[in-house]
Amino acid sequence: MYKVGITGGIGTGKSIVCRIFSSLNIPVYDADSRARWLMENHPDIRLALINWLGEEVYADGQLNRSFLASVAFKDPETTETLNRLTHPSVRDDFNDWILKHENAPYIIKEAALLYESGSCKDLDSMIVVSAPMDLRIERILKRDPQRSRQQVLDIIERQWPDEKKLSLADYIIYNDEQAPVIEQVLILHQNFMSKLLL
Repeated sequence: MYKVGITGGIGTGKSIVCRIFSSLNIPVYDADSRARWLMENHPDIRLALINWLGEEVYADGQLNRSFLASVAFKDPETTETLNRLTHPSVRDDFNDWILKHENAPYIIKEAALLYESGSCKDLDSMIVVSAPMDLRIERILKRDPQRSRQQVLDIIERQWPDEKKLSLADYIIYNDEQAPVIEQVLILHQNFMSKLLL
């Protein structure tokens, strides 16, 4: 199974890129969404989060995302603790998901922290989605009105800078509202399909 990673800082537009791949019938594993689902539904993770952060991390049985974000991204140590609690379960969930898509030509794993978590080591190619910082902040505040600008900046600060990710990327998609994203995805799709024919 050929495995492609898609990553990029918050607000770069990874989801848009993944929707285009999905329209080409390529299975996409959204690691961040699955992590949120697991935090709400996996009993061991729920217990670990409550023991770590207290009952406030859940409100009416649902994950209190704004509270979690305000705590988990305030410094590198708490971010690392959150990653340590969730990433093993996400990795297991991803491996189970791969088995259900073994007939696909290739699969995609999308996550904001593929490099930071070390998950990139399990993938064959890495795509980094890039966008200018001002545009990223504007997108996040529009998408997540519950977040303050400072919370957005705190999240960005906890992630690797674009320059570091871009230096490690096998492929780059520029989502700067200048270069057409669909064309960039189609070129990469053809590239991956041709690799499989070799």
